[in-house]
Amino acid sequence: MTDAEATTPEIPTDLRAAFDAYERAIVANDLDALDAFFAPGPDTLRGDPAGLLVGHEAISGFRAVRGGVPARDIVDIHYRPLGPDSALLMSVSRFHGGGRGLQTQVWQRIDGQWLITAAHVAPRTPPFDRTIWRSVGDPFLPGAGVGPLAGLSVAVKDLFAIAGFRIGAGNPTYLDEARPENATAPAVADLLRAGATLRGIARTDEFAYSIAGDNVHYGTPPNGAVVGALPGGSSSGPASAVALGHADIGLATDTAGSIRVPASYQGLWGLRTTHDLVPRQGMLPLAQSFDTIGWLTRDGETLQRVADRCLSDDGSTSTENVFGASADDLPWRFVVPEEVLDCVEPATREAFSRLLAALAASEDPPPFRAVSSGDLDAAFTAFRTVQGAEAWRNDGEWLRAHPGAVGPAVAERFEIASRITASDEAAAREHLEPIAAHLAELVDGAVMIFPTVPGPAPLRTADVDAVRAATLRMTAPAAIAGLPAVSVPLLTVGGAPVGICLVSRAGTDTALVRLARRLAASAGAGGGR
Repeated sequence: MTDAEATTPEIPTDLRAAFDAYERAIVANDLDALDAFFAPGPDTLRGDPAGLLVGHEAISGFRAVRGGVPARDIVDIHYRPLGPDSALLMSVSRFHGGGRGLQTQVWQRIDGQWLITAAHVAPRTPPFDRTIWRSVGDPFLPGAGVGPLAGLSVAVKDLFAIAGFRIGAGNPTYLDEARPENATAPAVADLLRAGATLRGIARTDEFAYSIAGDNVHYGTPPNGAVVGALPGGSSSGPASAVALGHADIGLATDTAGSIRVPASYQGLWGLRTTHDLVPRQGMLPLAQSFDTIGWLTRDGETLQRVADRCLSDDGSTSTENVFGASADDLPWRFVVPEEVLDCVEPATREAFSRLLAALAASEDPPPFRAVSSGDLDAAFTAFRTVQGAEAWRNDGEWLRAHPGAVGPAVAERFEIASRITASDEAAAREHLEPIAAHLAELVDGAVMIFPTVPGPAPLRTADVDAVRAATLRMTAPAAIAGLPAVSVPLLTVGGAPVGICLVSRAGTDTALVRLARRLAASAGAGGGR
């Protein structure tokens, strides 16, 4: 640190000592010491390229899951006094592994001790964010160059076959043993033929068996809307890539909410298509009875372009002629499932009520009717049984051959799945039939509307078990009935986005997107938000 000392000898001795001690704590990842160096209270600030954290509690929570920083030295530091007991320090760090970073800090003497009241970190530029991407390029693969999706880029969830590349399924052991694919999945090929380019292969939760978005092997992708929050899974990589502007379209899968949850958490538009509408050839399955394909975008107009192209008989070679079901607009009538609302957090429910009131006061107010969606606990129990049985048939042999290869949370789910008997599965399937029929009846002549998830994205440090249980009870019904569902970013709760979910009858996917854009415009959000 001799260079720094020579540059600014005027730094007060006690401030320099505090700065040096803070830097040692950073390198050692001493969380207690780091917490002590930041001023207590709700006004302390910390920013970086991912966003702004406000308040000591939020900063501490972020730091607890960040991990340490790579080894580095301070090679330059500049001091500017802001007052008798406050100062600005700007320092340059040189990383042992190459690259430089910049730290800007406002220090204040509080009760005789120098503490940080505001900080901004500009880290070294990474070659790519490995928590988001498995492989990435500019482009990774070119598209046709012309077509309705020309100029758009795609992040593909690491479950889809791309000729010449392996499927990794969010697990390094699985990736190491995988063979390169001989053909590209139709869902990927459709986008490329329509003119889009492939930006890269994006991360997924292991085997897509989670809705949190974390991955013990590669880390947790950043939430593009809420700093320090979970991104939502299992389509976390494509969702974060789209939310952060790294790609325009996320090609993803949804079994129990894996498109809708990250869409809600990160303020995106996300469409789960009708079950079996988009063929799943070349896609690694989790549970075939519920798996479906869909897309994530930042705006409704882009989602409409993708759906119109990929779901129309003249625009896609991967779907049947189902455009006729979506040719007519869906009815401007909505049903509100009461049991689903019981899963929603109070602040989200209040925001949802305000949205309905705003729609009722709009120039073209739609009618709303409360309905019963049935026993969500029973529905989810049956759903989870069938999902687990299929997941174990798909992946159980590999898991038995690779003990310890998956993270604890996913391993626990597979262990539970391994104990499901054939009679358990048969009884669950029988139980699901009337549930699916009832849900299909509810959307015959109306569209179901409710918050996509219980509330804003939980922080990474939160205990998410209760949130996960409530979330799956909200997202599973559409999967049980095989219905299309779109999440639209229409609510803001505590400064964070929460989606509104619309569910319609099977095969009306493109009409559902049109209706969602009309709803957004009527609510004052604009069809592109």
